[in-house]
Amino acid sequence: MPPDAEEKTRNAPGSAASLRVANQRRVLSLLLRQGNEPASQADIARETGLAPGTVSTIVRELAAANVVSTVAGSGRRGTSVRLARGAGLVAGVDFGHSHVAVAIAEMSGEVLSEQRRQLSPGHGHDEGLGRAREMLEELLGELGAEVSDLRNIGMGLPAPLSDSVVMSSAILPGWVGVNARDEASAALGAKVLIENDANLGALAEHRHGHGKGHANVVFVKVSSGVGAGLILDNKLFRGTSGTSGEIGHLTLDDQGPLCRCGSRGCLEAYASTGTALAMMGDQMPGARVDAIIEAAQQGNVSALRVFEDAGLHLGWGLATVTNLLNPDVILVGGDMAHAGELLLESARLGLRRHVLAGTASTPVLVAALGDRASMIGALVLAIDATDLLAA
Repeated sequence: MPPDAEEKTRNAPGSAASLRVANQRRVLSLLLRQGNEPASQADIARETGLAPGTVSTIVRELAAANVVSTVAGSGRRGTSVRLARGAGLVAGVDFGHSHVAVAIAEMSGEVLSEQRRQLSPGHGHDEGLGRAREMLEELLGELGAEVSDLRNIGMGLPAPLSDSVVMSSAILPGWVGVNARDEASAALGAKVLIENDANLGALAEHRHGHGKGHANVVFVKVSSGVGAGLILDNKLFRGTSGTSGEIGHLTLDDQGPLCRCGSRGCLEAYASTGTALAMMGDQMPGARVDAIIEAAQQGNVSALRVFEDAGLHLGWGLATVTNLLNPDVILVGGDMAHAGELLLESARLGLRRHVLAGTASTPVLVAALGDRASMIGALVLAIDATDLLAA
């Protein structure tokens, strides 16, 4: 039999080799979901449905390849298994209206190094990607690694995306019409996966934050814009063209203030950082949102009203989402979430006023991962897209 025919026979569906690889993938998929938390071989056997002896063999093979590491345990749990450093590295990049954050992590999700730097609010994609490349190389250099050592890069943008093309100029005017995946892959020198930043926040909170253990999670990022990431039945929901979750453009009052999307009375026109800054512009000219939050915490009645108004309108928008999706939990992140209960107390009130009675108790919490949510989500995106058995 010719060598190529022999190879095809060995790897044919149903062959012993293909079954072995499929079983390895089942084990690795579980370890990827576990992240930094090691799993015992007994746990792996139970969760995957594989026989304990099969799991033991797979663990030995993967450990020999430096893909997993093992720690001898005691009692019933036995040997614990987790992904090893040899499984590779991934990077996460998170762009905002005026910042970029970059992180390097192991396949277990453990963050090894990260940076966050400011960008000009009107920055073009070339400028932003150039800065991200500089940061990426600095972080890799600190770890004694190179771009070629990265398995994947996940990247988040605060904009609706359709097949990786930025569809709106509202927050990132210098990126509109750009195929972010292609431009980023060329600029960063590695495969890049692109996702909306709110979607990444939802992924991160579902995997590592307050959404863990819940099948239906809504993550709402309230910053320069207002957007939601939706986890439905434990999967990220993107919609037909990838632009789901744009709740910032729910119309609350069609005679309301003009929104930058061209409509009137959008949620974003009432609850974003821009609105907060405008409301306090006369009293606190040039102040940033965190300064307004501090003023509210010290009892400034105008600053308190900023977050009360924003929260009530946010709650109205969340009620619409709750009536449609009936989530287990709603998590709020972004710059406005720094206000904590100053914002969320009013948001819960707004939700109760407009939601169906049976869902009025839906928890509304500050996201656990704070400003790092989208960046952590970018790492999750990169990890989930990696084939650990690929050369």
